Amino acid sequence: MVTHFLYNIVLDLLDRLVRTAGSDRATFLLRLVFGEKFMSFIECRKDAMQEVCRAMAGEKREVYWIHAASLGEYAVARPILHQLRRSTDRCVVLTFFSSTGYNALKQLSTSQTEADYIFALPVDSRKNVSAFLDAVKPKRAVFIISEYWMNYLAELSNRKIPVFLISAIISEHSVFFKWYGGFHRRMLRYFSSCTVLDEQSQTNLKKLGYANAVIAGDPLFDNAAAITETEYHDAVIEAFCARENGVFIAGSIHDDKDLAMVTHLANKHQDTKFIFVPHEISEKTLNRIKYELEGYALSYSECNSDTDFSRVQVLIIDFIGALSRIYRYGKWAYVGGGFTRYLHSVIEPVVYGLPVAFGPCIHRKITPRQMMNIGIGCMVSSPEKLDKWFSGLKYNDALLAEINHQAHRYVEKNIGATQLITSTIINGNA
Repeated sequence: MVTHFLYNIVLDLLDRLVRTAGSDRATFLLRLVFGEKFMSFIECRKDAMQEVCRAMAGEKREVYWIHAASLGEYAVARPILHQLRRSTDRCVVLTFFSSTGYNALKQLSTSQTEADYIFALPVDSRKNVSAFLDAVKPKRAVFIISEYWMNYLAELSNRKIPVFLISAIISEHSVFFKWYGGFHRRMLRYFSSCTVLDEQSQTNLKKLGYANAVIAGDPLFDNAAAITETEYHDAVIEAFCARENGVFIAGSIHDDKDLAMVTHLANKHQDTKFIFVPHEISEKTLNRIKYELEGYALSYSECNSDTDFSRVQVLIIDFIGALSRIYRYGKWAYVGGGFTRYLHSVIEPVVYGLPVAFGPCIHRKITPRQMMNIGIGCMVSSPEKLDKWFSGLKYNDALLAEINHQAHRYVEKNIGATQLITSTIINGNA
């Protein structure tokens, strides 16, 4: 109870900060103290509640609310959104915690996002929660992977609205098993059902006293596979890749360690072309990448289909949202975030049959370990190890062909989770 009390104090203060951050002086000070990313979080929530109330005022359809942290979680949610909208005339509301996800999707059409409405999730204060649920009136609520917001969950339960946790991984090292994890353990009781990725997560939930867990697999496979089947062309990237025997895709470059890995590789292999896709786009990031590279690099925004790429070694993608499609232009891939708790999607490149390298922090992930076991993924902890992995593959067409074959078999075995999850959401606790 003390933890919940302190939680509410912090969230109420954050909500007040959002509401009062409008003046130029306040904005300048907040940006100076907390940085651009925090300011982006604040700015996309200034009028969030008014936007929700205005948009939902005339909505008469049955509403399903899906909440994702950012674009990675949205990739899990997208095939589920598609199934929910296709089944009947439902209205699907999608919310984001991060400004990155919200800003990337808010201008897109329903056919592109699979959501009828997209909002930045208002801060989890008790006042906001009541106002949001009054406006949206969800029949079902779905939280993706690890989004736990106490006041939203508690109020959904009070209103007897079924709420589902999707694609959860519950390890014995998670906060739920810590001495200080009581606050999180209490939140589990609010979920009507959880779908988990593996048997160990189901077992761990049982240890915590939670019995409503279903092993469903990972809808990321369904989403990524659907993207491969969707026609996509980019004239700039195709001009860059033309007449090349292979292009290395460095996706979701997350931090300095990722940057050191992939710039070292590019500098060692200047006869190979690279596409760099930073996780966050800023002038500082783009300049840093170019500074670390010995070969010539251009940002995507500096190019067109007539650009002479003959002496350009690295193309830097300076827009958000296309990485899962860009992997189709690659022959090898490195996925960033593996030196933090947040390794990005290794499924997105593997559906194209690419061998994939990633950093060492994979204890929260199931897929990288499976990929390592069958030889289509490699954990690398230093630039030298990444270079050794790539050098062993670079000219080995027979090995690349075998990896491609094993990758496609692996994907085929894991497709199909979406149908089970959607059925659980629609029929569970009806």
